[in-house]
Amino acid sequence: MYNVEIETTTELTQDLLNCLLDIQQQIPEFDKPYSESEYQLRLNHKPILIMFIKVEGELAGFKLGYELSNSTFYSWLGGIIPEYRNLGLAQQLLQAQESWARKSGYQYIEVKTLNRFSSMLAMLTASRYQIINMTQATDKIENNKMELQKSLI
Repeated sequence: MYNVEIETTTELTQDLLNCLLDIQQQIPEFDKPYSESEYQLRLNHKPILIMFIKVEGELAGFKLGYELSNSTFYSWLGGIIPEYRNLGLAQQLLQAQESWARKSGYQYIEVKTLNRFSSMLAMLTASRYQIINMTQATDKIENNKMELQKSLI
């Protein structure tokens, strides 16, 4: 069994932003990485949650989100570095985020994903997230965007 630790913060510092920019480069699904300014635009001036997961002290993945409204938390980005996949880390981050959001008074968590990320969709639906909207892609069905929500109450 591996030693797994989740570090949680609700403040975006420059060091944390640099860490997010670095780790997204290591996750192949982020084929169009977000810029520093996009992170700041989405995360500044609102309640946020940033979580980093480490395996044996090594950074393995992250999950972050922010408040959409007083009742809804948006799980914006997350990922696990390929060499650390299939250890249940994404599920641990999901559960930790849900627990934090519930304790913080949110009633719902929303998340968006693309049809091509079947393992993400499977994890979300197995965790009782329900599809509340779908945007059909103009090119390929795998690029259809699903919006899911889970009630925390």
